[in-house]
Amino acid sequence: MTHDADVLIIGLGPVGAVLAGLLKRQNISVIVVDRDTAPYALPRAATFDDEAMRVFQSLGLAESFERICRVPARLEFVTAGGEVLMDFPVQDAPTVSGWRKNYLLHQPNVERALRRRLNELGVDIRLGTRFESAVQDFSGVTTRLRGPDGAATLRTKFLVGCDGASSPVRAAIGAALHNYDFEEPWLVVDVLCETPDLLPNRVMQICDPRRPSTYLRMTGHRYRWEFMMLDGETEQQMTDPAFIKSLLASWVDAAQLTIERAVVYRFHALVAQNWRRQNILIAGDAAHQMPPFAGQGMCAGIRDAQNLAWKLAAVIFGTASADLLDSYQAEREPHIHHIIETVIAMGNISCRRDPQAVAARDAGMLASRAAGAQPVSMDWPDLHDGCFTATPGAGSLFPQTFAGGTGMDDAFGAGWWLIGDDLPQPSSPSITAIPLDSPQAQNFTPVLHAWLAKHEAQAVLVRPDRFVFGTGAPAWLLAQFHIHTAAKANQNNIEERA
Repeated sequence: MTHDADVLIIGLGPVGAVLAGLLKRQNISVIVVDRDTAPYALPRAATFDDEAMRVFQSLGLAESFERICRVPARLEFVTAGGEVLMDFPVQDAPTVSGWRKNYLLHQPNVERALRRRLNELGVDIRLGTRFESAVQDFSGVTTRLRGPDGAATLRTKFLVGCDGASSPVRAAIGAALHNYDFEEPWLVVDVLCETPDLLPNRVMQICDPRRPSTYLRMTGHRYRWEFMMLDGETEQQMTDPAFIKSLLASWVDAAQLTIERAVVYRFHALVAQNWRRQNILIAGDAAHQMPPFAGQGMCAGIRDAQNLAWKLAAVIFGTASADLLDSYQAEREPHIHHIIETVIAMGNISCRRDPQAVAARDAGMLASRAAGAQPVSMDWPDLHDGCFTATPGAGSLFPQTFAGGTGMDDAFGAGWWLIGDDLPQPSSPSITAIPLDSPQAQNFTPVLHAWLAKHEAQAVLVRPDRFVFGTGAPAWLLAQFHIHTAAKANQNNIEERA
């Protein structure tokens, strides 16, 4: 049976756009549909991290995003009196990904840039089109859509729902949600201020028992504040301009501000229990939702897209069994749970309202900080329980450095990397052998030698998402690659899975 494309993606937010771009760059045919006809015009996500920027780099967008995004000096949790309880510097040296730890964005600008890139890549985008239903059979998915011209069906090998928190695709596969029972209503206010550099370039969680709040200096002349709703307050009251200006009065003269958006959000912590049913998968907010205290919501969805894209491509090209897709949730879900639990811990710090409990919190955390410790870390764990070997460094993110303005990722190219000395020629075209003494590696050899020495490894095999598959002897790594991807020549892997 013929297919209209390899993959149909429902939802053209940042996660769907990134997934489409990553697939298209691997020569996978992609159709993306979205119910809206243009990007949402008002800001939503506020931040992304170094790992997301590394993914944007792979799409050729890092340089433009550096121009339109702001790097804050730090993220701070402070008392009502301004004493620092926790401090996460941002403008220090680049991270293992080669980028700064955090970037503040104006989401409409980022989405427009992503869509321009998809158009350059030739992705088939269909707007004003809603998902209605999907039926699977032995060779793929038939999806019923409703667009500007009425009902239509598309036949694809895979369907991925990147369709947000209320995800119809998630409902279609019957995926229940695990609920952390964390729900907090907060007012989110985005404002424009024409006075330059009026307020500090940082992100602050103000842990004030009278009303916990958040401050962010966004890009350009944009600022954001978030205020916890108190008992008895209504959404109508919270979004009244006069009330908002009273909340902002301690920060700035309201006459200098233009309110761009004011909306009450209920922060949730939810994880879908099943991210895949045969050839239908979900990613981003469709698979998980989290409170914003660490700014990881959009980042988590981009990690999903990065993890899923190379696996879908391998299955579609027949170089891996469809069973490889089982590793998607196996790797990503524990990582999501760790981040959500960290974010909830942050929320429990900042949202306390009992004055005695807050006084005890402040005293304990200030003492810990004086001793050089803080109770929460934003260093995320390695991956495990998926497509990895049980060897030193496996599951960690492989480092990227820059030399002469060129990143290691760009110099080494897409696909798998086998890095080391005395390398055999890989039998799989997916793997690029990169000898340490090769011209390709010469600008990066100090970092590569140091990493291999740290892990006492002769060679390392790095996955397309830049996580380490394993370390050891090169021939052994190549053999393990074939075992883990379970390539089956001359078989239709999609038919086999069904």
